[in-house]
Amino acid sequence: MNIKILGPGCKNCTKLMANTEAAVKELNIEATLEKVEDYAEIARLGVLKTPGLVIDDEVVSEGKVIAAKSIKQLISDRT
Repeated sequence: MNIKILGPGCKNCTKLMANTEAAVKELNIEATLEKVEDYAEIARLGVLKTPGLVIDDEVVSEGKVIAAKSIKQLISDRT
């Protein structure tokens, strides 16, 4: 599983990364976490508001920090 956190490195982006790391750890799954800060790449993915969360090339959230519990559900829906 490939998970991307999209954003310029703001506090919300950092929090979303921490929540995502916690979700992956709690689920005990193999996942590659990637921080994407390049605005061209973020735009290419169609995200207009950061932070964004992409799981296996599908944008699942943008413009908000979602809790680890919600991220776990989004991951589980794709496994």
